Amino acid sequence: MSELRVIDVDGHLAEPPGIWGRYLDARYQDFAPRWVRDNQGRRRLLVGGELKAYVPFPPGPALIDTTEQHDAKTRLADMDREGIERMAMYPTVGLFFFGIERLDVTVALCRAYNDWTHDYCSASPDRLLAPVLLPQQDVMESVAELRRGIDELGARGAMLRPNPIGGRTLDHPAFEPLWEALEEAGVPLVLHEGTTQDVPQLGSDRYENYLFRHMLSHPFEQQAALLSLICGGVLDRHPGLRVLIVEAGLAWVPYWLERMDHHVEKWSYTNTPLSLTPTEYFRRQCFVSADAEEKLLPFVIQAIGDDNLCFSTDYPHPDHDFKGIVAGLAERSDLGPDSKRKILGENAARLFGL
Repeated sequence: MSELRVIDVDGHLAEPPGIWGRYLDARYQDFAPRWVRDNQGRRRLLVGGELKAYVPFPPGPALIDTTEQHDAKTRLADMDREGIERMAMYPTVGLFFFGIERLDVTVALCRAYNDWTHDYCSASPDRLLAPVLLPQQDVMESVAELRRGIDELGARGAMLRPNPIGGRTLDHPAFEPLWEALEEAGVPLVLHEGTTQDVPQLGSDRYENYLFRHMLSHPFEQQAALLSLICGGVLDRHPGLRVLIVEAGLAWVPYWLERMDHHVEKWSYTNTPLSLTPTEYFRRQCFVSADAEEKLLPFVIQAIGDDNLCFSTDYPHPDHDFKGIVAGLAERSDLGPDSKRKILGENAARLFGL
């Protein structure tokens, strides 16, 4: 372990194809995720009976073929080599559940995924965290799965997409029971985007190039979600709700907060009344993940401080090199020791109540 406490708030699970036969309700086996070839010979995901849009995966060994290469023991060994104490993990295939038309299929898939992650994390429950995946298309089903995840599975958070799912942005009044349940449970809401192209995504209306779509969807959907939560009054009504935004970078955060502050000041007559400024809500309740190599990290700290920033690796996704990733931040000369300590672990421990 590193001398610094290191908690990774954004790892991923690569769901092995064989898990669905064991965890998915027998009535829904025909809807289990599987990889197929389309009529152009391209690998695409068939899930919930729906063929998903083509995703151009990077060359080399395919993460989607994972069986045992990223099992819990392998992950823990990799974490040990990097000095990572704990890792919060989110789905890969499961990111495609939010665009499925049938609600009952989505609920069954989320339950199966959450049951599997519970067993996966049992290899080291103090070190492996898997926020419960919620069927966002239906609020009351999400509340039920949240309570099952906390009460029966011991989950320490919940994950949603930042996109408008089921025609609702996150400030929609229908979400109030979910925010109340999260606040009561004292676990954070994690917002994780994925360029799945099967739900409304900023950029997909004007570009076909997947690089363009990926570059736009992650930060812009998170900006829109943060706008909904703060200016839509969600965080004002639920001061105990904590929110973590991951896999979108963080250089946009100071700009977005300043822009929200200005709009709330000048255009407040068009909006629900707020008792604090957007920046104050963010500092009180929001966290955002930082990648080790982000060059603008010192400027973000200068602008908004270091109390709301957490460390992420995206393991085992190919966006970042995992080997040496902790040292890549811990050894930076442009960050002070207090900032390194907070970002690498202290802030995440406070967020997840560790």
